[in-house]
Amino acid sequence: MTDPFANSPVARGMFMPAEWEPHARCWMQWPRRGDLWGPHMPQAIVAYAQVARKIAEFEPVSMIAHPDDAAEAKFACGASVEVVALEIDDSWARDTGPTFVKDPSCGVAGVRWQFNGWGAKYAHVENDAKVAGEVLSRLGMSTFEAPLVLEGGSFSVDGYGTLLTTEQCLLNSNRNPELRAREIAEALAMYLGIRRVLWLGDGLEGDETDGHVDMVACFAGRGRVLLNMPGPGEPNYAAMQDNLQRLAEMKDAGGGELEVIEVPRPQQRRHEDGRAMPISYINFYIANGAVIVPAFDDPADDLAAGIIADAFPGRVCAQVPALDIARGGGAIHCITQQQPEGDAIRF
Repeated sequence: MTDPFANSPVARGMFMPAEWEPHARCWMQWPRRGDLWGPHMPQAIVAYAQVARKIAEFEPVSMIAHPDDAAEAKFACGASVEVVALEIDDSWARDTGPTFVKDPSCGVAGVRWQFNGWGAKYAHVENDAKVAGEVLSRLGMSTFEAPLVLEGGSFSVDGYGTLLTTEQCLLNSNRNPELRAREIAEALAMYLGIRRVLWLGDGLEGDETDGHVDMVACFAGRGRVLLNMPGPGEPNYAAMQDNLQRLAEMKDAGGGELEVIEVPRPQQRRHEDGRAMPISYINFYIANGAVIVPAFDDPADDLAAGIIADAFPGRVCAQVPALDIARGGGAIHCITQQQPEGDAIRF
């Protein structure tokens, strides 16, 4: 019987490092989908450029832009940001870009997940489904074709064998209906080099991604988890309390208990049509020497930034306005993808 994981990253001695490990660069994708942004497209463009410029103060940034938008992206982002012209459909590099893996000798390759538009919520995602492979080809890296419909925002790893995710997303029938939780965990283990999956429950109300964990919780070190926590009576309180209780009963891959640090949630915002807008301070980007934290013109902005800064001592904590990004369905982590430091590997 053929081993379906014979050519997986783990079979090659590779794993996904934690996001706080040194980076070669950050990848982003320029806003493109007009029906998503609507009249807010100009504000989205400004917001994406602000994030790119801020990250570029700490590490190289490569902005993928549709060829029709490349000149606009170059003008908005400035000389500090490289613009890469590729056919794309949308602007969420965390979900459609490659997930990078490396080996102990610091060689780097990438995983291309199957992408179906967040559970077939959007049509015309053919270009985004190919962008991970095109980026890896450009970098001269091998591509591991993963047998899972998955997005990069749906998991967080600690670099020591533990992965956080939500049942709402990964067990959703619109992703991999033929697979059980055990089979999904096995595939994650073989493509990310993890040994234990920690299953949280639901994500945020109104999240079109079906509960991506990067709006809910993330690792901030070995055995340390930051958790989005609304106050009693606020939207999502019951769901996040359930996640808090689950984390209290979990152990990491090494058998250690988890330190859970609660991060306040910004006030609930809504779209013009009344839909809940999923916003969370957890959706930040860790750059070389810095943490780029979303700000939502909210009373809790500085408190949340301070908690996150304390979780990453020795790094600059830089706040960047993200409310205009949230109108499209995400925040700073959603629009970025780190490439770990190391030489390209091609098998």
